[in-house]
Amino acid sequence: MLPSLRGPRAALGQAALLSLLSTTTSAFNPQDPANLQTPLDLNPPFDIREATISSIHNALFTGLTTCHALISSYLARIEAFNPSLHAILSLNPHALDLASAIDLQLASGNSSVSQPLLCIPVLLKDNFDTYDMPTTAGSLALANNTPSKDAPTVKALRRAGAIVLGKTNLHEFALEGISVSSLGGQTINPYHPTRTPGGSSGGTGAAIAANLAVLGTGTDT
Repeated sequence: MLPSLRGPRAALGQAALLSLLSTTTSAFNPQDPANLQTPLDLNPPFDIREATISSIHNALFTGLTTCHALISSYLARIEAFNPSLHAILSLNPHALDLASAIDLQLASGNSSVSQPLLCIPVLLKDNFDTYDMPTTAGSLALANNTPSKDAPTVKALRRAGAIVLGKTNLHEFALEGISVSSLGGQTINPYHPTRTPGGSSGGTGAAIAANLAVLGTGTDT
């Protein structure tokens, strides 16, 4: 699994993206967002496409899946599709370890069931500080900027049991609305690659639309 997806990328044309994702209809057909097909095996017993917090918790507590398997599935989708979408800048190297710890809690019966976001994969726009990942605002100049503590929003998400998968691309320094940065390149709209994903939180928007996580953060800067 890739430890990081950071690095400048050129914008991808429509033909190249559709070549990767195409079936007989568009892989990200807005009328059926779950109709995503790929040569990789991204369809485990619990289908993460269009999964919700409640459906994930039901699968966890009934034994249909494990937290480790769930997070692995999302990381597999990121690895498969982010090279074309340019939605994610970096991954949390501790995500699978955190998932395994939750599985141990579940197996021992000591899990805090009251945690509303237990094992829910979250992506953070890369202007939210995290102590364990760089916070770059999409800029090469801040590529090695690692804060000493989490932002309050991030603390609250972790306290609620969420697993931060990584950081998303954004319009550099959140200054415009098309989500292009010197660190991550141009984020591609997964439903229509010739249209902007919006911004400045377009990386998060594209990632959630492509089922690369369940929740994501954005900002109105």
